[in-house]
Amino acid sequence: MAAPTLQQPSFLLANLKADATTKTLLQRCQDLVKIIDEYPAKELHLIFPWLVESVFGSLDGIIAGWNLRLLHSRSNEYNIVMEFLNPSGPMMNLVYKLQAEEYKYEIPVHYLPGPVKACIQQGVLPDCPLFHNKLQFPPAGLLTLNLALNPFEFFMFNFACCLITPKSFPPGQHGSSTDSAYFVLVDNYLKYFLPSEGSVPPSPFSDSRGSVTAPSPSRSSSVSFAGYGVHSPSLLKHHIFHQPSVNADPAAQEIWRSETLLQMFVEIWLHHYSLEMYQKLQSPQVKEPFSPTEEHVLVVRLLVKHLHAFSNSLKPEQLSSSPSAHSHTHTSPLEEFKRVVVQRFVQQKLYLFLQHCFGHWPLDASFRAVLETWLSYIQPWRYTGEKTNPQQEQNRTVPDKWESFVQENLLMYTKLFQVFLNRTMRTDLVNAKNALMVFRVAKVFAQPNLAEMIQKGEQLFLEPEHVLHHRQPRGYLTPSQGGSYLSSRQRVMTDMVFRVKSHVYALEGQDCQYKQMFGTELRAAVMKLIQIIAQARHTAKRISDHSNEVAANNSFLSWFGMGSSDPNTTFPGAEPEESGECLKKTHEFLDRALENLCQIFKLNQGQLTQLISNLGSSQDDGNSKQLPDCIQGENGLILTDLGRRQIISGLRRFEIHYQGDLELQPIRSYENALLVRLFYKISSLVNNRFGGHMNALCSRPDFLGRLGRHYLSEQESTAKLKQSPMTQRTLERNRQPRLSLRPLASYRTILLLLLFYMFGALLSFGPVSSTLLILTGGFLYGLMMTLFGDKLKTQ
Repeated sequence: MAAPTLQQPSFLLANLKADATTKTLLQRCQDLVKIIDEYPAKELHLIFPWLVESVFGSLDGIIAGWNLRLLHSRSNEYNIVMEFLNPSGPMMNLVYKLQAEEYKYEIPVHYLPGPVKACIQQGVLPDCPLFHNKLQFPPAGLLTLNLALNPFEFFMFNFACCLITPKSFPPGQHGSSTDSAYFVLVDNYLKYFLPSEGSVPPSPFSDSRGSVTAPSPSRSSSVSFAGYGVHSPSLLKHHIFHQPSVNADPAAQEIWRSETLLQMFVEIWLHHYSLEMYQKLQSPQVKEPFSPTEEHVLVVRLLVKHLHAFSNSLKPEQLSSSPSAHSHTHTSPLEEFKRVVVQRFVQQKLYLFLQHCFGHWPLDASFRAVLETWLSYIQPWRYTGEKTNPQQEQNRTVPDKWESFVQENLLMYTKLFQVFLNRTMRTDLVNAKNALMVFRVAKVFAQPNLAEMIQKGEQLFLEPEHVLHHRQPRGYLTPSQGGSYLSSRQRVMTDMVFRVKSHVYALEGQDCQYKQMFGTELRAAVMKLIQIIAQARHTAKRISDHSNEVAANNSFLSWFGMGSSDPNTTFPGAEPEESGECLKKTHEFLDRALENLCQIFKLNQGQLTQLISNLGSSQDDGNSKQLPDCIQGENGLILTDLGRRQIISGLRRFEIHYQGDLELQPIRSYENALLVRLFYKISSLVNNRFGGHMNALCSRPDFLGRLGRHYLSEQESTAKLKQSPMTQRTLERNRQPRLSLRPLASYRTILLLLLFYMFGALLSFGPVSSTLLILTGGFLYGLMMTLFGDKLKTQ
C-alpha cells in the first residue's frame, strides 16, 4: 500500500486492517516497510500494538497471527517473514524508532506467569527487576492492574508468549520442528543480542529515554549474600506501591536490550513455578496449572545451549581475575554479564521447570527433549567452541576448571538424577528409544572426573554448620599483602562450602532433606534399576531371537506360503518398534548403560555378571512359562495391578492368539482370495445343513466320536485357552464342530496337490484315481491319529 502523506493515523490503521484480508503477505510486508521508513513515530505508535498482535497472535490465543510455529523453510512465505522480523530488519527498526520516544504499551497482569501474577495480586513486588517501576494502578483495584512496557519490552513479551499461548492449529499440524520460523528467529535473536564475539550493535535511533530494567552485573556482582537462599537484594519482598526508580546508569545502557531479552525469555518460558508453588504441586489434590509442550522444551534447550556458549566466550584473563580486581579494571558490562548470566538469571527457574517436567511428563519417547535439555545444562564444557573429534569427545576428561560450576549446580546433577532414576523404573526399557535415554544419562555421568566432582560437592554441603560461623569476609588478603597461604586456602574452602549450601537451600528451602547421590539409599535404587535393565535386556534378546527364527523359517518359498500358516507368528507383546534392528539397538544400549553405571558407582563387575546370569536363568526356567497375575471374572481372566507390572517389565506374558472365527480372519498373502470366498460359502452351506448331525457325531464317546472330533474340531483350542485370556462366548463359539475347507485355498496346499497329480500322471493314474488316493490317504491318516494320537502326545 502506498503511504499517503495526508492521511490521519486512524485511517492508516483502518487501511492496514483492510489490506490484511485482501493482500498477500509479500504485499503487506512491502507496504509496512515503506510505512515504517516514511511515517513519524507519533503515527506509527498507534499501529504498533495491532501490528505486533497480527504477527505473533493475541495473548488469549484467539488470533493466530502469522503462525510462526508452523511456518517452515519449505513455505514460500518463510523468507519474507524472516527478512521482516530479522533482528536488524524492518520490524526491529520500528521498535527502535518508537523506543527513542516515551511511548508505553500496556499488558494486563493476568497474562503474566503464575508466580509473578500471584505476587502482584497479593500486593508484593515481584523478584524479577524486569517488572519493577512498570505497574499502573487503575481505580478499579489490583485485579485490573496493567504493566506499562516500552516498545522493545512489549515486542519481546509478545514474541516470547507466542510459544506458550495455546492456539488452534489446523488438523494434522503441530509446532514441534526445529526448522520452524519461530525456532530460527529465537536463535537469531539470541545470537544478535547475546553475542559470543563482539558487542551488541547499537540502535540506529537515539535512545536517550530508554530505561534500564535490570541492575547491571557490574554494579551487583560484589553484593554479598545475606543468608542461604538469597541471591541478590532484589529477592527481598517490597510492597508494589514502593517500586524502585528506574536506573539510568549510562554503563548499563550498553546491555539493557540483552538483559531485557534474556529476562523476558526466562520469565515467560520458565517461571511458571515458585519454590512454594512447586512444593504444593506435590499434593495429588492440586490441579496441574501448566503443561509444557515438546516444542516449548526444545526452545528452552536452544536457550540453554546458547547461554553456555555466551558465558564460555568470556575472555580467559577476565575469567581468572579475582573478584577484588573487578572494581579496579575497566571490564565492559557485556563481559560482566557473561560472568553471571547462567547462575543469576537461569539456574533456579530452570531447575524447577525441569523438576516439574521430570515428574509430570508422559512415560514415552517424547521425554527425550526434556532429557537433552537437562544434559545440555549440566555439560557446559561441550559449548566452549573448541574443535574436538568424536573419538576424543568420548574419552575426554571433564576439566578441573568446571568444578566450581558442578558445585554451584549440585542439585542439577544429584536431585534430577534421582528423579530420573525413579522415572526410569516405571518405563518400558524394551523400547529402543527409552533404552537410549538410559544410556545417554549413564554415558554423561560416566565422563572421567565428573563423579568425583559431584562427590566433592556433596562433601562440601555436608560440612558441619559450625564451619560457616567462623567464615571470614570475602575480601581476604593474599600472601603478598600480608596473609598466609594456609589462611587463604581455609578461606577458599569456607567460601566453597558457603556457595554449595547457598545453592541447595535456595532451590530446595532451608528445611530440605538432602539425599546423597552416592549414599546407601541411592545405591540400592541403582541396583534395583540394574535388575530392571537386565530383565529388559533378557526380554529384548528373547523377542529378537524369536523374530529371527520366524524370519528364517518364512524367508524361503514365502511366495508359495511354505512358511508357517499360523496367524500368530509375531512374538506376543511385540510392537513395530520392538522388532529386528530396534531390538538389537535396545540390547546394545542397555549393555553400555550397565557398563557406565558400574563405572559411576564403582560396582563389582563380578557380582553384576552373577546377578544378571541368575536373573536370566530364573526367567528361562519359570517366568516365561507363567501367566501374569490374574483373577477369574465372569467373562474370563482379569489382570491385577501386579499382573500389569509384570507385563510392562517383561517378566510374564500371555500367549496371544487369534480368538475370532478362523473362517472369518483376513485373507492372507499366501491364500487365494477367490478360493477362500468360494470354500467359505460351500462349508457354510454344509455346516448349516448338517450342523446337528455333526454335533451328535462329535458328542459320542466311542471311536466314531473321536474320529469326528479329529476332522471337525480345532485341535489346539484347549491348549491355547490355558495360555491366553478368552471370554466364555468366544470359547463356546470356537468349540462348535464344523467343516472347514479354507486350508485348501492356501497356495501351499494347491502346490502340493498339483505336484501329487503330476506324480500320479507319471505313474499313469488319472485325475479320478489320484483324487481317490488323496481322500483314502487323508482318511487313513485321521484313523491313525485317532488310534495312536494320545500315545504319541504322551511320549
